[in-house]
Amino acid sequence: MCEPVGADAAWRLGSLLREAALERGAGLVIEVRLGGNTVFFVSMAGATPANADWARRKRNTVELLARSSYAAGLALSLEGSTLQDKMGLPPRDYASHGGSFALRSRSGLLWGAVTVSGLPQRDDHDLVVAILTRWLREDQA
Repeated sequence: MCEPVGADAAWRLGSLLREAALERGAGLVIEVRLGGNTVFFVSMAGATPANADWARRKRNTVELLARSSYAAGLALSLEGSTLQDKMGLPPRDYASHGGSFALRSRSGLLWGAVTVSGLPQRDDHDLVVAILTRWLREDQA
């Protein structure tokens, strides 16, 4: 968890994700949103329009459920359910696959979301975890 940040810090988070994707040779879509507004978006070489759509759907899930898209998917899998079965959410607009995280304040307030798409879902998830950890360390310094 971290305190709400402005567009400059969100841009730094998006840039760190982009740098990590370049180092891995991964063509990703990366999005950072603050208060429902997109403040960073890139569709890298190798990414497709489908990756942008996956990012949108994963982000919608995070903004609705206020938890990571991967955690939502794992919980649903354990229940043998889907977002459509459990909540009536159309799969065209919501996806419970890894790669999107809620950005929260220490008090629990959801103030943004960060999303990547283009790798297998666990790899999308792990990349965001690694970069969020790095970003938070920088923020603490």
